[in-house]
Amino acid sequence: MTPLERRATLALASVYAVRMLGLFMILPVFAVYAKELAGVTPFLIGLAIGIYGLTQAVFQIPLGTLSDRIGRKPVIVGGLLVFAAGSVLAALSDTIHGVVAGRALQGAGAIAAAVMALAADLTREEQRVKMMASIGMSIGLSFSLALVLGPVLDEWMGVQGIFWLTAVLALVAIAIVVLAVPSPVHTHAGRDTAVVADALRRVIGNPELLRLDLGVFTLHMVLTANFVVVPVLLKDLGGLAVGRHWLVYLPVMGLSFFLMLPLLIVGEKRHKLKPVFIGAVGLLLLAELGLAEVAHGLWTLVLALFLFFVAFNLLEASLPSLVSKIAPPDAKGSAMGVYSTSQFLGAFVGGALGGALYGHFGAEGVFAGGALMIAVWLVAAATMRRPPYLSSYIMRVGEVAPDQAEAVAARLEALPGVAEAVVIPEEGVAYLKVDRKALDESQLRAFAAPA
Repeated sequence: MTPLERRATLALASVYAVRMLGLFMILPVFAVYAKELAGVTPFLIGLAIGIYGLTQAVFQIPLGTLSDRIGRKPVIVGGLLVFAAGSVLAALSDTIHGVVAGRALQGAGAIAAAVMALAADLTREEQRVKMMASIGMSIGLSFSLALVLGPVLDEWMGVQGIFWLTAVLALVAIAIVVLAVPSPVHTHAGRDTAVVADALRRVIGNPELLRLDLGVFTLHMVLTANFVVVPVLLKDLGGLAVGRHWLVYLPVMGLSFFLMLPLLIVGEKRHKLKPVFIGAVGLLLLAELGLAEVAHGLWTLVLALFLFFVAFNLLEASLPSLVSKIAPPDAKGSAMGVYSTSQFLGAFVGGALGGALYGHFGAEGVFAGGALMIAVWLVAAATMRRPPYLSSYIMRVGEVAPDQAEAVAARLEALPGVAEAVVIPEEGVAYLKVDRKALDESQLRAFAAPA
C-alpha cells in the first residue's frame, strides 16, 4: 500500500470501529438496566436491543447509492450525526419506548455501504482486498472490546452514560472523516463494493449464496436473542453485579479467539473450509443447547458461552470469506450487500423474537428457539457445495469496446490460474477469480492499462 492508502485504511477502520463500539457496548448490560424503565416488557427489551438492525437494513443500500450521487463524506458525516442524535435520544429517555426510538435512529445512520465505497475510491484495485480485510478486523475487535467495556462503563457511568459516550464517539468519528480520511479524486461505484441491479438479481437467485445469507441471519439472530437474557442470568444465577460481568466476557472472548484462529487457518490453508464450517455450526448448536441447561449453575453457563463464542468467531470470519469465494467476480459488492442486510435483519428478528420468547417461556425458551433455528441452518449448511478456493482479483484494463469485452475476458481466462473473468467496458475494469498458487501475475499484468 502507498502511504495514502495506509492512512485511508487506518482512518476508515477507526470510523467503522468507533460506530460499532457504540452500538454494541449496551449489549451486555441493557437487559438488566431496562427493567428500571417505564413501560418495560420483555418483548420491548428485546426490541430495543435489536431494532437498530431493521433501520440499518432498510437504509444501508439506499444511502450507499446516495453517496454515488452526492459524495461519500457528506453521507458518512450525515449518517454519523443521525447516529449521534439517536444516542442522545436514548440517553434522555426514561421510558423503554424512548430507548427503542433512539436505537432505531442509531441504525438509520447506516454508513456501512458508503464507508466501503469510499474505501474503494481511495485504493487501487489490487490493494482493495487488504483494506476491506482491515475494516473487517476492526469490526470484530470492536465487538469483543464492547462486551468487555460495556459492564465496566456501566459501573462507572450507567447505561445512560454509555449512550452519551456513544454520541461523543460519533462526533469523534466525524472528526476522523473530516480531518484524517483523504478525499478521493474520483468517485466510482465499483462492482466489488457497490450493489448493482443486474448483479443483484443473480445474487438473490444463487442458492449457495442464499445458504450463507441464511447463515448470517441465524448467527446474528441467535446472538441478539441470547443477550436479551444472558446479562440477567449472570446477575441472578451467578450473583455477579453487572459491573463485574467483564470477568466472564474477557476470558471467554480472549480464549475463544485463540482457539478459533487455528481452526480458521486449517479451513483456509488446507482446503477444509466446508467441514470446519459445518463443524462450527454444529458446535454453535451444542452451545445453544448447553445454554438451555442454565439451571445447572454459573459454570455451565460460562462453559456454554465459551463454546458459543468459539463457534461464533469462527463463523463470523468464515462467512464473508465464503461469500467472496462463491459470488460471481463482478457481483461481489451486490453479494455482500445482501449478506449485510441479512445480518442486520437477523439482529432485529433476534431481539424481537428473543424478547417475546423470554416473556412467554423464560430463558430456556429463548435458547431452545435459537437451537431450533441453528438446527435448520445446520441442515442447509450440510448440503452446500464444496467452495472453490479462489481469490478475488481486480485489474484496470483501460478502454475496451463493448463488443470486445467477452473476447478480452476469454483471453484472461486462458491464463494460468485465472478461473473466471468478467470485463466491464464502461468501467475499464476486469473482475477475476484466481487461484493464487497457479497464477502467473507477469502474464496477467500484460493486460493491465498503463498506470
